Amino acid sequence: MTDYLFSPGKIGSMTLANRLVRSATAERMADDQGKPPARQVALYRELALGGVGLIITGHMFVHPSGKAHDEMTGVYSDDLIPGLAEIAGVVHGAGGKVVAQINHGGMQASAVPDPMAPSAVALPTLTRPARAMSQAEIEMVIQAFGEAARRVKAAGFDGVQIHGAHGYLVNQFLSPLVNQRDDGWGGSLEGRMLFLRGVCRVVRQQVGADFPVLIKLGMQDHMDGGLPASEGVQVVAELEAMGVDAVEISGGIGTPRVSNSRKGIRDEAQEGYFLPLARLARPVTRLPLLVVGGFRSHRFMEQALSSGDADFISLCRPLIMEPDLPKRMQLGLQERSRCLSANNCWPKGIGEGVGCKCPEKPE
Repeated sequence: MTDYLFSPGKIGSMTLANRLVRSATAERMADDQGKPPARQVALYRELALGGVGLIITGHMFVHPSGKAHDEMTGVYSDDLIPGLAEIAGVVHGAGGKVVAQINHGGMQASAVPDPMAPSAVALPTLTRPARAMSQAEIEMVIQAFGEAARRVKAAGFDGVQIHGAHGYLVNQFLSPLVNQRDDGWGGSLEGRMLFLRGVCRVVRQQVGADFPVLIKLGMQDHMDGGLPASEGVQVVAELEAMGVDAVEISGGIGTPRVSNSRKGIRDEAQEGYFLPLARLARPVTRLPLLVVGGFRSHRFMEQALSSGDADFISLCRPLIMEPDLPKRMQLGLQERSRCLSANNCWPKGIGEGVGCKCPEKPE
């Protein structure tokens, strides 16, 4: 039987040893300026040694106005390039590939005094209201994405991923729940896509034609009045023309009070919960599809790949607990992740960093 999971794959000009992707996961380790410390660099070395085909870093804020939380890694200044280069260097030294995810928190920028969004919003899922962005601020943030992508390339990463999911700024512009502007940046889906088009354009201008550009896309908000899957499909259909090389399928607003990841995944029937969205995306794009959402077992991952629903399998919580899971699966030592899907991965306070914090450990 063909083992699709451990066959090579391509994303743009980048060739990967297998189809397993470490999906972006906030490390919660950086200092006040966003510089990664030694233990964050070591985290990426351990992931690369564990055998995952591609690592996507935790999100990095492209501008000080977009810092989503304390201890978030930054990519807003050239002064940060040397620290980021350490991450790329240790991954390459361990034989891995790494892409940096770039982001702006928008209404979820809880670490700034004056969060902004496409429109003034005070959703019950938010910790506090946000104000509407001006035209000048929109254009400034678009340029900040491009400059961040330039720094990612200068730091030696293998590619860049635009965060367009989980209720962050790109997702906010796409969502009719948040984007209620009456100018060219809002209204119809075409207007709501204008910000994403601008971000993709400046990113591609900064990194050149051959540097892999990925996007993590929330195809559906899963909130009343939010982006519906029918419009998410239309966004997917436009991505290749925007210069994107691959799309990671996700969904859910994912605000501080509404999680976009599910707990208690115990069997295959609960795995791959974003596969239905991927099946909608498949007919409208030639781009490789990375699919995230509760993958735990080798057999189920193989099914998703062999069916053509996914080209790559993205996962994060299992790799927080077991960084060497890819190697163990490839060697036939383990069929399924031991992750309890309890979401006890993220720190409760400053200084802890991401890590498995389950009070009970699987046998």
